[in-house]
This record gives sequence, structure tokens and C-alpha cells, in this order.
Amino acid sequence: MKEGLFVYGTLHPDHAPEEIKSVVRSMVPVGKGTVVGNVHDLGEYPALVLTGKRNQRVHGSVFSLPDDPNALKALDQYEEFQPDDPEKSLFVRSKRTVTLADGTRKRCWVYIYNQELPQAS
Repeated sequence: MKEGLFVYGTLHPDHAPEEIKSVVRSMVPVGKGTVVGNVHDLGEYPALVLTGKRNQRVHGSVFSLPDDPNALKALDQYEEFQPDDPEKSLFVRSKRTVTLADGTRKRCWVYIYNQELPQAS
């Protein structure tokens, strides 16, 4: 089974900027799903953060990643994830349980925001 990716923002093929569009268009749709967390609108992009509260769910879509090993590297670069230095990464890529619309669960990669959230003004 191919690895899955849960997307909730700019990695969705319908919203992807030009710099990553060719990669996300090669992903195969699996279906709608939710993951535990909360999304914050940071203007340029949304940021999923883990809350620890099961009742807070983020809605998104699940895609199967292409066989090309460079696809995940390109996604990591776009999300500013540095596998060798995750503390300096803007987002970290982590496996999380996603609940699909039909109730099944699937472990998928999810990009989680890795910085302090800006304070509301």
C-alpha cells in the first residue's frame, strides 16, 4: 500500500502554488478525512498544531503519494522540513492517524507546524 499524505491547505492540488503544483498533481486522491488538532490561519498558509484534545479535528483530504522518492523530498523542502534538524524546521512531517469519511483509519504523513504561533494583536 502506498504511503498517504493528509493535506489541509496549500498542499491540496486545488490550492497549490506553482512551485509545488507538479508534485501535488501527481498524488492520487483517497478521500476526505480528519485528524486530531487545530488549524491556525497564518495568512500565507494554514498551520496545523497538535492540541491533545480529541474533540478538536482538522478537516482535509488524503492522497496517496507517487512512487517517485523525490516527491516527498520536494514536499519537505516546500514545507521547510529539515529531517536532519527538525527543531529548525517550520513544519515537521509526522505519521498520524487519519479518520476517513467512511470511518476507516489510516496512518498518514501530516505536516505539523513547528514554531510558536504568533500572538493575536
